[in-house]
Amino acid sequence: MEPRSKLEGLAGLRVLALESRRAAEMSQLIANHGGEAVVAPSMREVPLESNTEALAFARTLAADGFDMAIFLTGVGTRALARVVQTVYPLEQFTAALRRLAIVARGAKSVAALNELGVPVSLVVPEPNTWRELLRALDDHQESLPLAGRRVAIQEYGASNPELLAGLLERGARVTRVPVYQWALPEDIGPLRAAVESIARGAIDIALFTTSVQVVHLLNIAREMNREQEVRRGFARIVVGSIGPVTSEELRAQGIEPDFEPPHSKMGFLVHEAAERGAALLARKRLPAQG
Repeated sequence: MEPRSKLEGLAGLRVLALESRRAAEMSQLIANHGGEAVVAPSMREVPLESNTEALAFARTLAADGFDMAIFLTGVGTRALARVVQTVYPLEQFTAALRRLAIVARGAKSVAALNELGVPVSLVVPEPNTWRELLRALDDHQESLPLAGRRVAIQEYGASNPELLAGLLERGARVTRVPVYQWALPEDIGPLRAAVESIARGAIDIALFTTSVQVVHLLNIAREMNREQEVRRGFARIVVGSIGPVTSEELRAQGIEPDFEPPHSKMGFLVHEAAERGAALLARKRLPAQG
């Protein structure tokens, strides 16, 4: 007799997986529990040396070409340091940063800068949005003036047009420094199809194994003008997150994860979905009580 998990668990459920490198393995795990795998690869790794804007930033920084640097994310700060190390020693990079006014958008950026031994001139208060960032700079305009200053802004993911416009309005000479380790896959067709499936209610469970998958899925939804439909769709989808970092990104994007496995591994994630997915789905789809 087949094990119970082979017969039930995910039987009859459409399970979205956004895995790329391990897509086949994820698909098989879902099938082993009886689910219908909908696989949409969402990312591909890019070499650090392809971060041309980050490398240009490093060269300008080494030549004392900036007065201020704004760090928006901890993960982007660490990634930027890794990129720069492909052309300059880390000690040279950090020494150059210590000559600048350093603005950090929240605790994660502060932690990453502390790891590098770079003192922070200004920490943006919670909730750490672009509004608080600009307000904090306004409040410290005497010690941290922007007019005529050369300001580098570390980005990770999409640019923030409101923040860039606000800095320019205050007279800053802004240089964007986008940093990335992951790009969209060459073929985004499956990802676009996943957006459509979520929007029309054709997905029962969505499994996220990294925070980048969340960002890329919503970016594609935004480009397709389907973001609001996708967000509404997630209200009727069971969302599984592989661990705390991914859960944090989901929440930051306005999507509440329904479960995490006891161990942050793909097999445990699928097993947890098989154990709890059907019950969670039934609960999420209960008719609203009037």
